Amino acid sequence: MPDVIKTKTETVVDAIAPPEADAAAVSAAGHKEQGKPRSLWGDAWYDLRHRPMFWISSILLLLLLIVAAFPGMFTSVDPRSGDLTNHFLTKPALGHILQPDWFGYDGQGRSIYARVVYGTRASILVGVGVTALVTLLGGLLGMLAGYFGGWLDSIISRITDIFFGIPFLLGAMVVLNAFTERKVYVVILALAFLGWTSICRVMRSSVITAKQADYVTAARALGAGTPRILFRHVLPNALAPTIVVATIALGGYISAEATLSFLGLGLADPTISWGIDIAQGSKDIRDNPHALFFPAGALSLTVFAFIMLGDAVRDALDPKLR
Repeated sequence: MPDVIKTKTETVVDAIAPPEADAAAVSAAGHKEQGKPRSLWGDAWYDLRHRPMFWISSILLLLLLIVAAFPGMFTSVDPRSGDLTNHFLTKPALGHILQPDWFGYDGQGRSIYARVVYGTRASILVGVGVTALVTLLGGLLGMLAGYFGGWLDSIISRITDIFFGIPFLLGAMVVLNAFTERKVYVVILALAFLGWTSICRVMRSSVITAKQADYVTAARALGAGTPRILFRHVLPNALAPTIVVATIALGGYISAEATLSFLGLGLADPTISWGIDIAQGSKDIRDNPHALFFPAGALSLTVFAFIMLGDAVRDALDPKLR
């Protein structure tokens, strides 16, 4: 008998408060697809499909992901191999995009094109890795603080305030300076250690709003447990702002890695990074601007693509902007 009552209770709760019910109801679309009303995520996808900004950024990011995963498909040249006879040599061969000297050579006679291609991997790994860690850590802490409140909320909020008081880049420089060998995973951990605070605050605010909804009150009154309420009803309705912030922040983490590498406190040789190449190219910018232009252009294009994607996702998930 208790199992029957529990099953009926869960059925009633799901009927009263399907996930994302309140957000989907606000949607301006209000249409039906295959006879069923769309959820918040269904409305968001419907909106994204009609945004050119989303498709442009998605195609750029897909290309960058392919380059990062399979750099050997785009060049057969060793990016670490240098020939001083090619010192800052520029011989563009526009007819052959895979030509080793398409972007010219740097001060050590290394192919700039090959280094731009292989440098994509480090930047994408840092951006995605930091974003995943800060979303997991900040989202979990924000959810606990927003739902339970009280002393737990006070402790997490004060810790968040302490970390907010540390300048992001300055703090990352101090942390990374403590390591003699700074590989990709070290940079990811250092940036994630300082970058979770924004996600935490956004998630906390969203959870506080979501937990006051009628369907959460009904679920609690019908005996639903805390884990079910959190992950079945609160989290799906509080996740949208967090995804928007994380998507936009991803481009910022890539530029932060490049800045730290430029200052000599991020990635270092033999790791190939756009920030390292920008630092080396900036030393001879007047006579050989091509050594700086191409890695800087690749970095700017990548950050721009992630910011465009974040803006498109934000507009799609916020009913007020439709």
